[in-house]
Amino acid sequence: MRIIRPDAFATQQWKNGGGVTHEIARAEDESGLIWRLSMAEVASDGPFSAFPGLERILTVIDGAGLILETDGGPIAARPLDPVRFSGDLTIHGRLIGGKVRDLNLIYDPKRIDGAVRLVDGTHPLHDGPVAALYCLSGRFRLSGEEIGSGCVAILDPAATAPKADPGATGLYISLQEVSV
Repeated sequence: MRIIRPDAFATQQWKNGGGVTHEIARAEDESGLIWRLSMAEVASDGPFSAFPGLERILTVIDGAGLILETDGGPIAARPLDPVRFSGDLTIHGRLIGGKVRDLNLIYDPKRIDGAVRLVDGTHPLHDGPVAALYCLSGRFRLSGEEIGSGCVAILDPAATAPKADPGATGLYISLQEVSV
């Protein structure tokens, strides 16, 4: 297991000035991006970056949410309710009541099947060879290590799942290889 604390996230301002992205972790090879986990601070309405050929799962972790305006109709991104959409979509994000922070999983759907779900320690966590846990509140523990609020643990597939302290919540990110 590797714990990534917020001060280790790679931060980049958006070109349009509407927010900030904090890259948490990524995997890539000679063919390109396999997956990327990041957090965004969205400060104003505006266009979303396109990720052609990739899939996205966005989960609002702070704030009232976003409406993602697309040619196919709006997608409501509500707090702690992961929404999946194509990185090919042209999206204009509209804030529902002020700034938001969201967790983003971007991945190559030809190689990976990604999922994000809310956990509180009452459900088993491991269901893929690569997994991560973003602690929203409280603490999770594994092998004497503490995963505190705002931290991300990249989990070893062979390890037992982290245990949640009472009241702890998190987002579990699973990445399974697509069978050919």
